[in-house]
Amino acid sequence: MSPTHTSLSRPDHRTSPPLPTHRSEPPPPQETTKFVDDLPSDGQECEAVEVREGDNGGRQKWGRQIEFILSSLSYAVGLGNIWRFPYLCYRNGGGAFLIPYAIMLIVCGMPLMFFELCLGQFGREGPITVWKICPLFQGIGYAMFMISFYIGCYYNVVLSWAIYYIYSSFTHTLPWTSCGEEWRSEYCKEFNSRNCSLNGGIMNVTGECIFRNMTTEEEWDTLNTTTSLLKSPAHEYFHNHVLDITDGLHDMGGLQGNIVLALMVAWIIVYLVLIKGVETFGKAVYFTATFPYLILIVLLVRAATLPGYMNGINFYLTPQWDKLFKASVWGDAAIQIFFSLSPCWGGLITLSSYNKFNNNCYRDAFVVSIGNCLTSFFAGFVIFGIIGFMAHELGLPVEKVAVQGKLFIVSNYISSQSSLRIAYPKGNLAKEFSINEPEL
Repeated sequence: MSPTHTSLSRPDHRTSPPLPTHRSEPPPPQETTKFVDDLPSDGQECEAVEVREGDNGGRQKWGRQIEFILSSLSYAVGLGNIWRFPYLCYRNGGGAFLIPYAIMLIVCGMPLMFFELCLGQFGREGPITVWKICPLFQGIGYAMFMISFYIGCYYNVVLSWAIYYIYSSFTHTLPWTSCGEEWRSEYCKEFNSRNCSLNGGIMNVTGECIFRNMTTEEEWDTLNTTTSLLKSPAHEYFHNHVLDITDGLHDMGGLQGNIVLALMVAWIIVYLVLIKGVETFGKAVYFTATFPYLILIVLLVRAATLPGYMNGINFYLTPQWDKLFKASVWGDAAIQIFFSLSPCWGGLITLSSYNKFNNNCYRDAFVVSIGNCLTSFFAGFVIFGIIGFMAHELGLPVEKVAVQGKLFIVSNYISSQSSLRIAYPKGNLAKEFSINEPEL
């Protein structure tokens, strides 16, 4: 008996009835692409991977686009504009410094600003995880995080100085208008030498007005040297009371209780601003990004009414062209761009990661970069106008009034406050503009 074979054959489509078909709706069009979260972390090659924009893991977005503009401007504008830029102008040839500064802005600042805004907006990630675009460069993200960590720590220390000055200003007489017994040194002097200096005299340490025909040539030279050692009460108050600077590293000193408390307040403010992410931060920048400009305008108007204002402005704008041939001037301009715009710190990537995918980041980069540099230029009029007034009051050239070093603006601004006669609780709010520096 032969075995039975069952043959399996394909159905003849020509004779079989057609199967019923179901017309399915095409999937809805998806938005543009972004990175996936499951890229291999140990890969060494960069590859483009697509995923729909809607899969963003519930990441927050800015409530309004103006909040991102103000946040980026607030992040960029800070101590580098109000404090450091006028000092560099003073040191590097006045108006001549604006030329290398503008060139470095175009060559370095704006391209980096545009790159970071694009990277954060496209990747929708922070400065560390955004480098999944190319894992080889993830170390850059960690470096950005460490830079932001260190900068955030010392910026809040400077903010604590501002908070302490605000607290100290709630008194009828500002404490730095006279030489206090607790913190004065032998060189502390309440300068009121206008009438003496305008008549060609020099006020000595005892407050007497000495004229050249009253002394010998040797005594006159000695008097000039002694007078140059005198310090204003504001200078002494800041260095000896607020900072309590010691003689060197061999004397570490102790903690300043008032500053420690002010530092705690500064960190609490940062916490409250960021407690709900961009929801609270986006609302806070309406104040923190605009209030410093209001203070700058008030100070500029007040300083413009004081004698000697134009002397300071002339010193600020008059170029010393020979400075342009020094490499250090160009180096300072490049450093200032990085210090002012804050690229490569990770903050710009973080802020732009909350943007809509199709946001015009080219426009934002241009607005923030130009706005930042115009703020620096505008602040120079305020600072040098005040210094010109101080020089007029002391009867000295502008270049001799400015205190050397990085505390140049702080010391001179505090010295001028009592003379500007601005209401004391409000005047000190403008001492430091670091409150508009977000710590991300």
